[in-house]
Amino acid sequence: MPLARDKIIGHDLERLAFRFTMLDDGDVVQCQISDAALDDLAGMKGTESSARQAQFLSLRDTIERIASDLYDEAPRFKGYVVRIFTKHLGK
Repeated sequence: MPLARDKIIGHDLERLAFRFTMLDDGDVVQCQISDAALDDLAGMKGTESSARQAQFLSLRDTIERIASDLYDEAPRFKGYVVRIFTKHLGK
């Protein structure tokens, strides 16, 4: 079952990832996409931290579809975090 859109948390400088949440039948699922994967999807490199939210928003539908697909393939346990890396982009 596909995840539903939820909230944007924002860029995590410590993890070099953009964090967001999605919903699985009302349960919140923590998600993140690495900066490298975001840049790869956007066809650019070295995006500034301050521009990450705009980058995420422009690619949100694609990112959320990837997150939902990864979640469907993942083991289900409380606290599972969907992490998107460049290897998940299928290029």
